[in-house]
Amino acid sequence: MKPFIPGRPHWWQWPTVLSLDAPVVALLWQWLLGRVAGVEPGWPQGFVLGTSVWLAYAADRWIEGWRLDPGQIQTQRHDFYQRWRWPLCFVWCAVLGADLAVAVLCLTSREFTAGLLLLLPVIAYLLSHQLIHRRHPWRAPKELCVALLFGGGVSVFLLARPGATVRPLLGPLGLFTLLCFANCALISLWEQGVDEAHGQTSLVLQFRRARLFVRGLPWVLALVALGFAPAASGPVRTVLVCAVLSGGLLGLLDLAQSRLGPRAARVQADVALMTPLAVLLFERLLFP
Repeated sequence: MKPFIPGRPHWWQWPTVLSLDAPVVALLWQWLLGRVAGVEPGWPQGFVLGTSVWLAYAADRWIEGWRLDPGQIQTQRHDFYQRWRWPLCFVWCAVLGADLAVAVLCLTSREFTAGLLLLLPVIAYLLSHQLIHRRHPWRAPKELCVALLFGGGVSVFLLARPGATVRPLLGPLGLFTLLCFANCALISLWEQGVDEAHGQTSLVLQFRRARLFVRGLPWVLALVALGFAPAASGPVRTVLVCAVLSGGLLGLLDLAQSRLGPRAARVQADVALMTPLAVLLFERLLFP
């Protein structure tokens, strides 16, 4: 990895620097998985999910930027959160207020309770992985934790909606969660030097022999989805097609990252999970 030089991010880095890519991924998959569950999340559920994901990612990077010396920082996103620490803290508090207001006023009691229950492991993750167990060699891999929390966040309001069909959702939700894990694991592989400089452990630093598994996982997920797609129908088939595309794109990014560079590959890894956007645009064009 080339040495990090602080400065203005490239235009294509801004979605990652501002922590906007993860909320977009969450909202797209909430919409797609909602079709599998037979429910349609409304704007309050989308708003609370998107802002909550942003709050979690922003808090993680804010804490990271706060605890690191400027000379340790190796990414534009962490440099941004360190340079603009207090203005971002103000924005974070404002977004938190809006998130809570919509949750209290617009969500059902069941949805609010489900979201509150998910908030507890999110807080536990931030405290454990950023502060208490940051350097512990046997802590749960952060990539696995993030994937499970992400899958839980995308599905929490779907499962809490009246009339949701849970059983058809389990397989597609599990596949999406594994794609999130593959995304995070590949990023940890590409950014191994970043984690070492930041004093942060990761899957590939904890388990050195996991590299082959990490590189093969996106292809395995794409092949599994491809194998089940012909027998599926309706929204489930759409999920499987998106999983094939996302898994294949992640695998291709891994093959190309030495040429692209880890910073460009890291940005595009999240774009690879935005394949439901193609379905949404296609339907809007076909049925305006």
